[in-house]
Amino acid sequence: MKLSEQWVLVTGGARGLGASITRALAREGAGVIINYHQSAAAAQALAAELGPRAIALQADVTDAAQVQALFQAAQAQTGQPIVSVVNNALVDFRFDGDARPKIGEITWQRFEQQLAGAMKGALNTIQAALPGMQAQGFGRVVNVGTNLFQNPVVPYHDYTAAKAALLSLTRTAANDLGPDGITVNMVSGGLLRTTDASAATPEAVFDIIASLTPLRRVTTPDEFADAVLFFLSPWSRAVTGQNLVVDGGLVKN
Repeated sequence: MKLSEQWVLVTGGARGLGASITRALAREGAGVIINYHQSAAAAQALAAELGPRAIALQADVTDAAQVQALFQAAQAQTGQPIVSVVNNALVDFRFDGDARPKIGEITWQRFEQQLAGAMKGALNTIQAALPGMQAQGFGRVVNVGTNLFQNPVVPYHDYTAAKAALLSLTRTAANDLGPDGITVNMVSGGLLRTTDASAATPEAVFDIIASLTPLRRVTTPDEFADAVLFFLSPWSRAVTGQNLVVDGGLVKN
């Protein structure tokens, strides 16, 4: 399917990186389901800005019943199943540099919280989307990852572990779903300038990362969003199970 023929679900699509992905999709003519958990005003404002092919729908992605209800509501409003999903939602996390909990003090509860947001959230959306994808013989899943499990320049233990687990799910799901015409890929960024989550990052960290990056600057959410579009487009039809790092060349696979 061309992007203009798709309705794409973006979890956490109302703010930060999610809003950049939503706007990029709308720019290319795609319909967008803007999922939000608590950011109702931001989601509704973004939907109003983008027009009739943008719909804001609430759901906690860690709750399977709420995700199923979201897919049902989306199909009722669009008249077609949602067969493209961007798993972007981030549960209560801030990239706050040295204020992060260190390995000697971090609690398992923080790992559970991030695993629920990254892994359980993605599992819930994939399972809810699967019947519609199989009926169409087409599906696109793009998971948002991180370059920190390759280059933990700042060791965010809980966040990084959850995203590493999501990469594993990306690859196993790609194998399982490929025969149905469904691709599953990951786009991994580094520190982005600037999102709600990275706003707490000290300026010195931005400067260090920029100095180590071949492009000598920190990647923006808009640049990251454009890479997400590749995996949703016909241009990536033979690509699945991959992790594309979009960080200006800081990490080289």
